[in-house]
Amino acid sequence: MQEVTHIRNIAIIAHVDHGKTTLVDFMLRQTGTFRANQDMGTRVMDSNDLERERGITILAKNTAVLYKEPTSGELYKINIVDTPGHSDFAGEVERTLKMVDGVLLLVDAAEGPLPGTKFVLKKSLDLNLLPIVVINKIDRKDARAHQVLDEVFELFLSLGAHDQQLDFPTIYSIAKQGIAKKELEDEGKNLEPLFEAIIKYIPPPSGDTRGPFQMLVTTIDYNDYLGRLGIGRVSRGKIQLGSPMKIIHRDGVVEDARVTKIYTFQGLKRIEVDEAGTGEIIAVAGMEDVDIGETIADASDPTPLSFVAIEEPTLSMNFIVNNSPFAGLDGKYVTTRHLGDRLARELRSNVSLRVELTDSPDVFKVSGRGELHLGILIETMRREGYEFQVSRPEVILKRISDVTCEPIEHVIIDVPDEHVGVVIENLGKRKGEMRQMVQSQGNTRLEFLVPARGLIGFRSEFMTQTKGTGIMHHIFHGYEPYKGELSHRTRGALIVMEDGDAVAYGMWKLQERSTFFIEPGMRVYAGMIVGENSREYDMVVNVCKTKQLTNMRASGSDEAVRLEPPRMLTLEQAIEWIGEDEYVEVTPKSMRLRKKYLDHNERNRMSKKKAETIEE
Repeated sequence: MQEVTHIRNIAIIAHVDHGKTTLVDFMLRQTGTFRANQDMGTRVMDSNDLERERGITILAKNTAVLYKEPTSGELYKINIVDTPGHSDFAGEVERTLKMVDGVLLLVDAAEGPLPGTKFVLKKSLDLNLLPIVVINKIDRKDARAHQVLDEVFELFLSLGAHDQQLDFPTIYSIAKQGIAKKELEDEGKNLEPLFEAIIKYIPPPSGDTRGPFQMLVTTIDYNDYLGRLGIGRVSRGKIQLGSPMKIIHRDGVVEDARVTKIYTFQGLKRIEVDEAGTGEIIAVAGMEDVDIGETIADASDPTPLSFVAIEEPTLSMNFIVNNSPFAGLDGKYVTTRHLGDRLARELRSNVSLRVELTDSPDVFKVSGRGELHLGILIETMRREGYEFQVSRPEVILKRISDVTCEPIEHVIIDVPDEHVGVVIENLGKRKGEMRQMVQSQGNTRLEFLVPARGLIGFRSEFMTQTKGTGIMHHIFHGYEPYKGELSHRTRGALIVMEDGDAVAYGMWKLQERSTFFIEPGMRVYAGMIVGENSREYDMVVNVCKTKQLTNMRASGSDEAVRLEPPRMLTLEQAIEWIGEDEYVEVTPKSMRLRKKYLDHNERNRMSKKKAETIEE
């Protein structure tokens, strides 16, 4: 096999996905990493089940392709880092960009740059990375490639890009067909123009090749046989199998280690090698206690590398040991120790997460970058067999210059013209401030700055009000002075009166004035929430009520019980829906809503106590 003579390290960035997974698929195929007829499945880079289900990138991943330059015949290794596009996973983006020298910015030819595009682009420009702009989906009927290119250029200007970054090359592509072009009018056959641009415009990795070895760990993986693997880019020198190393921890403690395995990336595989040099992205085994942000260096010169600053969390929730009547029926891990150990383990790889102990030993305060960030953690834990409860999310307030400030989100909404009024009205109630309104071909794009707490519960209302036709994107904008009190839920909850099984007859009598979250036959307990009241107050109901049998029957007097289909809430919808005195009970097999205090009399007593406290 011909020896690799050059290396290029790039990250692919986009808002959410925008076809980047498909583009990587074709890059792997067209460089011969996979056979043309080999079945790779769909979304090969999304190895996580949640990523495949939701169509988003959650965890940053590495791959590499070998590209042979047609004219010179030289072999290039292109290391590709697939980064998340959602700001909730900013911790992944901020650290993985440290491994690359340039970025491919994927922008939809119709939608143009969105909030996620702005977020990941700003991070890459701040790190002085050189961009290649790829205008994707140019085959869409509503494509407006040239206009989108102008919008991208304006975005670069607004983010303070320097002259070299502003002089970016542009590639037009149809990722799902594996086609790239230098000009819109060109006939596209393959991704050759894209590879040429990467070789020409992305600089080779820099670093002292003869100095002592040094590498910053930006990702952690785990292997059942080898233990922890530290993944990062070699900043200086060369690493060899069996070499003595030092781990410089973030607290300054230096620890001895020895290299037991070295892997490089090729396609979707890891290739075991005996040594690796400057600029290569590698995985190293033998460092059992290494963590993200720590440096692995040669034993002769243990100098640490600086780690990128991770932005602070904006949202917090309480993770509580499950104490409902159905506790322990589904879950494998149900105790305080299990929950605490799992959250501590998450902290080792999820650098933008914070976990704090509270006054109660059964309650952990978990802070993250947004609802999606925390929602993915909850969903991952329930699939692993954990059973616990979570409270309503609360924004994290800050004092800046003696002023209480709250996180603000930049929201972009695309809706048909007929729904504009109701969306503006809804966001107005949530203290939203409109920044821009643009109409185009029957659709309107609205831009708002909205308090982060105002968006809690907004998405489900938005989808109902726009009949599912609206599209919403949002990103953290910054901190601004506190905007005042917001009303949360305008409707009360249906609370179960007694333990038992839900009966269609009992639910049928209530459905005229409520919407149910459960189906008949489901087991319920006193204090569990089974639906939403049409009025603003909570209502205690008996869904276990059965029809009394008598020996007197008139022909045709029995009515057929017909129930409306229930509104089955997703995890995110449930978290958005609950109030301050309510929990979401999460188990591997089910998800229930409940009141914090299950007993009706205790709820009344606590609400009176709260009212007295407010009056004082």
